[in-house]
Amino acid sequence: MKYSIVTFGCRVNQADSFQIEEQLIASGGSASSPGEADLVVVNTCSVTGSADQATRQIVRKIARENPAARIIVTGCYATRRPDEVAALSGTVQIVPNDGKETLVEQIEPATAERFGNGDGACGAEIAPGLAGRTAFTLRVQTGCDQACSYCIIPSTRGTGRSRSIDEALSEIDRAARSGYREIAITGVHLGSYGRDLGDGSTLFGLLSAIERRAFGIRFRISSLEPMDCPDAIVDLVAESDCFAPHFHLPLQHASDRVLAAMRRPYTLAYYQRLVERIRRRVPHASIGSDVIAGFPGETGDDHETLATYLEGSPLTHLHVFPYSDRAGTTAAALPEKIHGAIVRERASRLRTIGRQLSERFQRSQAGAARPALTIEDGSRVVTDNYLKVRIPRGHGRNEWVTVEITDAGDPLSGVVV
Repeated sequence: MKYSIVTFGCRVNQADSFQIEEQLIASGGSASSPGEADLVVVNTCSVTGSADQATRQIVRKIARENPAARIIVTGCYATRRPDEVAALSGTVQIVPNDGKETLVEQIEPATAERFGNGDGACGAEIAPGLAGRTAFTLRVQTGCDQACSYCIIPSTRGTGRSRSIDEALSEIDRAARSGYREIAITGVHLGSYGRDLGDGSTLFGLLSAIERRAFGIRFRISSLEPMDCPDAIVDLVAESDCFAPHFHLPLQHASDRVLAAMRRPYTLAYYQRLVERIRRRVPHASIGSDVIAGFPGETGDDHETLATYLEGSPLTHLHVFPYSDRAGTTAAALPEKIHGAIVRERASRLRTIGRQLSERFQRSQAGAARPALTIEDGSRVVTDNYLKVRIPRGHGRNEWVTVEITDAGDPLSGVVV
C-alpha cells in the first residue's frame, strides 16, 4: 500500500504528521506522491481563511488527479469544520485532532488490513532523510489555554497537555539512535509546558534536563510567547552549546491598544526589553516574529507604530498574517473591521519590512563561520542561527560542518572550512 501525507501549518502539525508516518511505515506502507498513493492523509491548518482554502484546493486536486485514492482529512480545519470537509469530493474519513494518535487504527478495516496488522504500532524508526526530513520535530505539548481574541486554535486543539520530562527524554533517545543530529522542540503553547502535569515541571526544567543528558544533538526551541521566555531561558541558550541561537517570539502588534484588544498579556515595552536582551546576550541569534495586519479597529496610526517599530527592531525575519475572521472568536464580533484592500496593503508593507530585516541579518553574517547541518542532497545547510546557505557539492545529508558565509546575496552562499 502506497501512502502520502500532505501537511499544512505549524511545526506541531509537522510533528503529528511524522508520528502518523511512522505508524504507516511500521504497518508496511511505502511513501509515494499524492498522485500515485492509495491512501492520502491531509493534515490541515485553520489559523486563517486562506489556510482553510488551501485544504479545500488540495483535497479537490487529489480527488481529481487520483480518484482511486482514499483521502483522510485530519487537523485543525477538519476539527473546526468537519461538515465543510465532508462535503469535499474524495474525502473518505475525517479524524479530529484528538484522534490523530490513533489515526492508523481508525482506518477502515479493509484499508488497515492492506497496510499490515493495523495496530498503529510505532516500531519503525525513520532515519534522517527517509521521510524527506533532516531534523526531527518533537512535540512535547499540545493545546492552549491562552484564548487570544483572534485565535481559533484553543477550540481545535483543546486545553494544554504536556508529555512528561521522562517521556520527552525517551523520545529524544530514540531519535538520537535513529541518527538525528538536530531536534526542534515544539508545542501549540510551548511556554506553558508542564503546567498541567502538577509535578512542578516547566519548560526551563525540561530544557535543563536535556542539557544535562548531553545527547550530542543540537536542539532548536520552537515558537515561544514573549511572556513565556524568561531570562533563565535566554541565559541557557546563551551559555550552552546544546541549543541553537534561534528564537521565535510572536509580537502580533506594536500598539499597546491593539495588543490589549488581542488579549496579548504584554506591552511593546516588555517585548522590546526581551528582544534587546537576547541581542545583547546572543549577538548572532536569529529572532523571528509573527505579526497581524488589519486587526479590527487598527488605525493608520496603529499600523505606523507597528511598521516603525519593526523597521528599527533587532528582529531577523517575520511571518505576516493578514487578519481574517475566525467564527467563534471574540475578534470576529468586534466592530470597525478593516477593508480587505487596506488589510492586503498593510500586510504587503510589513512583508517588505520583513525582507529588509532578513537581508540586514544576512549581510551582518557575511564572513562569519557558523556550525551547520547539511540538508537535502548536501548542497545546502541550515546554520545554528537559522540561515539556509548553499555550499559546494561533496557532502551528504545530515552532516555537521562549519560554514563560512562568503556571499550574503540571494541565495546565501558559503564554503565549508
